[in-house]
Amino acid sequence: MSWHEYLVLWCAVSGTWALLGYGLSLAGVTRAQRTVRVVGRIERVREPRHGSSQKDGIPVVVSFQDPSTGQELTVTNDADHGDRITAAWTGREIGIRYRRGRPHAYRFTTDLSANRHGRAWPDFAVFLLYVGLVVLAAIDWGWPWALLGFGVPWTASVALYLPQSARTTRRRIDALASRPPVQGRVVAVLTDTSTDNEGYTSTSHTPIITFTTHEGTTVTAYCPDGLPDPTNSYGRDVTIHYTPENPALFTLNLASEQRSRTSDIVFSVLSLVIGATTFAVGAVAVAL
Repeated sequence: MSWHEYLVLWCAVSGTWALLGYGLSLAGVTRAQRTVRVVGRIERVREPRHGSSQKDGIPVVVSFQDPSTGQELTVTNDADHGDRITAAWTGREIGIRYRRGRPHAYRFTTDLSANRHGRAWPDFAVFLLYVGLVVLAAIDWGWPWALLGFGVPWTASVALYLPQSARTTRRRIDALASRPPVQGRVVAVLTDTSTDNEGYTSTSHTPIITFTTHEGTTVTAYCPDGLPDPTNSYGRDVTIHYTPENPALFTLNLASEQRSRTSDIVFSVLSLVIGATTFAVGAVAVAL
């Protein structure tokens, strides 16, 4: 088979995959649509053991109700049960999902709405189909069509993302600065060691902090960024800026958050310029 035939096959398979996935979604029979999604509540929080692995998450006890039977269940995250819990406090709501009729096979999730309709894979198939069509156009009609195919969705996505991201970041920084900071403490440092294919060993250290908000909520959370010399930070006192609506969003350095916001905006603007330039060059080349 030639490259052209492979690309045609690529597009056919991707298109069929997408149509099948959307059909199953419309029929309401995808695995995601058969999944029960409920909100649980953290009843108890334990501090992770100093020196343990960050893969386990913060130990919690969670209660939730199975809507089909009304049964109340109390569970833990001692084993591998979905998304890792990196910030916890008594009373915090947390997402739980499981197959219908199997509440004991629960999985924690940080986003209950993610892929609710089971369209993640069909959407990915559409992306693959689009890539295949762009490559086919570039081969059959010339390279400028590849620039157009890349520049149009890139520019449109960045143009939509940029203002939304700027508003979200601004609201976050305003929230972080809306209350005086509180004092926290590093109660553990989690350690993980990994070895790559070449035998090189690397070690990561993740501090665990606790702090009590002005509202009286005691928060235990991972602190992966912003703490100098995390390896030797056990027992250190730290200053915490947090968002009152969601204490899981916090920072040890408000100025660093401001710099990060500026960097994100600059990067997004540069991405927009690259996409628009690519589109313009492709359009001019096609016109000529």
